[in-house]
Amino acid sequence: MDLGERKQHSERKRRLWHDEHPSTNNVPGARYGAVSWTDKSGNLWLFGGFDAGYLCNDLWAFNTTAKTWTWINGSQEGVSNPSGVYGTKGVAVASNVPASRWGGVGWTDGNGNLWLFGGAGYYFAAGASAYLNDLWEFNPTTKLWTWMSGSSTFGLGATGNYGTQGVAAVTNVPGARSSAVALTDASGNLWLFGGNGANCPSSSGSIECRGGNGPFLNDLWEFNVSSDQWTWVSGSDTGNAEGAYGSLGVAAVTNVPGARSSAVGWTDSSGNLWLFGGAFPARILTAAMGTTSGNSTPLRNVDLGRRE
Repeated sequence: MDLGERKQHSERKRRLWHDEHPSTNNVPGARYGAVSWTDKSGNLWLFGGFDAGYLCNDLWAFNTTAKTWTWINGSQEGVSNPSGVYGTKGVAVASNVPASRWGGVGWTDGNGNLWLFGGAGYYFAAGASAYLNDLWEFNPTTKLWTWMSGSSTFGLGATGNYGTQGVAAVTNVPGARSSAVALTDASGNLWLFGGNGANCPSSSGSIECRGGNGPFLNDLWEFNVSSDQWTWVSGSDTGNAEGAYGSLGVAAVTNVPGARSSAVGWTDSSGNLWLFGGAFPARILTAAMGTTSGNSTPLRNVDLGRRE
C-alpha cells in the first residue's frame, strides 16, 4: 500500500469512526451561508458556511430520531478556509472533499444522494474570495464525495460554457456563483437559477465578470443526473439582465425573471418550479431607467413566477 493509499485508508477509518460514534455532545459551530439537505430517511445534513471569520467545509448529519449530530468529514473548526481535494472527475474516493465555501446550493436526487454546487470560496494565491462552479455528489450510504462537473481550480471565478440553449452537452457548465436557487423536478433532475457570480464569456474583460465582484444572473440550468449533462434552458448568458414579465398569469416563451440573488424556490406536487423574490442592486435598475442616481441599496423583488 503506497502513501496515497495509506492516507485514503486512514481517512476512511476516521470517517467510519465518526459515523459509528454519534454523540449528544457533538454540535456544529455557529455559521451562516451553509448548505442543507434532508435525506430519504428524514435525517438532516449540513455543509460548510462562514463561521467566526473563516470558511468551513465540514459535513454533518443530524439523526432526527436519536437527536444526535455526527461529524462525517471535512476539516474541524479552527482550520482556516480549508482547500478541497477533487480527485478524478466522476470517481468517488475517500480522500475527496469539496473546498470550503458559503452561499452554495444543494439538491437531493431521487436516489437520496446529496448534490452541492458553487458558492463563494477563498483563493489563496490572490488572498481574496472567489466564486465556484464545481458540482459534487455525496452518497450518504458510502459516505463518499464525487466531483461531477465544473472547475477544480480556484481563480477569479470560473466562466460558464453555455453551448446552445435547450441542448445538453458534456461541455456545458454554468458559471461560478453564490446565492443561487436550487430546485429538483419530478424526475429527480437538478435545476439552478440565477445568483451572483461570474458567468460572463471568457472573452469579456469587464471587471464585473471577475470573482468577488460579479454580476447578478438570471440564467436557468438543468442537470440531468442520468446523463451527467447540463442544459442551458433560458435566461441570459451575460449579467444584470432585466426580466420580461409579459401578462400576469399568462405563460409565454418570452417570459423570463430578471437577474437576482438570494431568491427562494419551490417544486409543487405537479412538478412545476416556483420562484419568489431576491435581491437586485438599485444602481443597475436606476441606470436601466435612464436616471443618474448612485444609490447602491439593494431592492427586493416581490415577483412570483412559475416554470411549467
